[in-house]
Amino acid sequence: MPDYHQWRDKQTDNLCRAFLALEDLEDVYNFLEDLATIGEIKSMAQRLEVAKLLSESKTYPEIVKQTGASTATISRVKKCLDYGAGGYEKALDKIY
Repeated sequence: MPDYHQWRDKQTDNLCRAFLALEDLEDVYNFLEDLATIGEIKSMAQRLEVAKLLSESKTYPEIVKQTGASTATISRVKKCLDYGAGGYEKALDKIY
């Protein structure tokens, strides 16, 4: 399995610290709007929703219908849930 942590460096540390330093939802929205395209933000939000639905044992057709995500996206998120670093699970536990 490849080392998924090889992308970590001082710049990505600072990006993570920036998210942690923001104080409320509006601050995060403003930062995301400056940082990424609306399409990128919506894609990340969609992946998080897919992870939530997969964790609820929803089927691929149900997830496609509810989110509009492709089966390729659903499969990618499923792979992360099964073999990833646990980030989706940690985030979902915190917000739901």
